[in-house]
Amino acid sequence: MAKQYINPGPLTFTAVIRENMTTGSYINFPYDLKETFGYGNLVPFKAIFDDRIHYQGSLAKMGGPQAMILLRNDVAAQLGKQPGQAVEVVLELDDKPREVAVPEDAKAALQEAGLYDAFERLAYTHRKEYVTWIEEAKKPETRLSRIAKMLDMIAAKTSK
Repeated sequence: MAKQYINPGPLTFTAVIRENMTTGSYINFPYDLKETFGYGNLVPFKAIFDDRIHYQGSLAKMGGPQAMILLRNDVAAQLGKQPGQAVEVVLELDDKPREVAVPEDAKAALQEAGLYDAFERLAYTHRKEYVTWIEEAKKPETRLSRIAKMLDMIAAKTSK
């Protein structure tokens, strides 16, 4: 059964980019997750930073009381901002199913290995990471190698 979130509508706030040695850059989320969305951790969202950079992720508490938005390096680079600088955020709940378009060659390999169902059961983030890793290969042989490694990693997870 899917989680039933409270949808407060778009939330707009200004936050300072922070840096942590273990997680990289992040932004503190200034609202209480439980009061705002009805769940206390891992709330899916979509956001627009500085009215131009679109981002999708999950609000997470990483050991502290306040939820944070992890700021991937590519997003920080697009913003052109460093820790200590402010960013405008418009954030909304994203409770729609998150789909990953699996490239045909990877899908065929997963099906042939009998691992497609196991792949589909992975968290959205893991499926997206595998697909991005494969699609970023510059050479055909690198792509094939990454598909083979993906199969090995999924097979190892399912055998545990």
